[in-house]
Amino acid sequence: MIDPADAPGISEPIMKKTEFLSALRQLESGFGQESPSTGCLNSTNIVASSHCMFSSDLTNCYRCTHCADCEDCSNLSHSKGCRSCHSGAYLINSTSCHSSAYLVACTNCSDCNYCFGCVGLHKKDFHILNVKYSRKEYFALVEKLKRELGIR
Repeated sequence: MIDPADAPGISEPIMKKTEFLSALRQLESGFGQESPSTGCLNSTNIVASSHCMFSSDLTNCYRCTHCADCEDCSNLSHSKGCRSCHSGAYLINSTSCHSSAYLVACTNCSDCNYCFGCVGLHKKDFHILNVKYSRKEYFALVEKLKRELGIR
């Protein structure tokens, strides 16, 4: 430890780098075991989440409402099976999608609406597997795909 006399204004000894890192790792491992949730309303099986409502099976989520089986998400509404998605609504089984709505099985899409099985799209609507469809074609094909894949 560094002597307080060597650090003006500090009355306690300062830890060395290895001592500090060891103490930090110990704190982090203890926190992971407790994983408190705060401010959640009418939700079940919520771990390390805050301000979520009417949801179930969330881990490390913030301000999610009417969601199920999501992890590392924030500001989602009516979504399920999502990972690392933010500011979205009606997302299903999607990963790393942002500011989007009505996505199914999409990855890394942002500012998109009504996409199914798309990857890496930005500001796109009515796409299936990254191919553009008319609104009418999109809904007809998605209905068939959902039945085939057992998605509701």
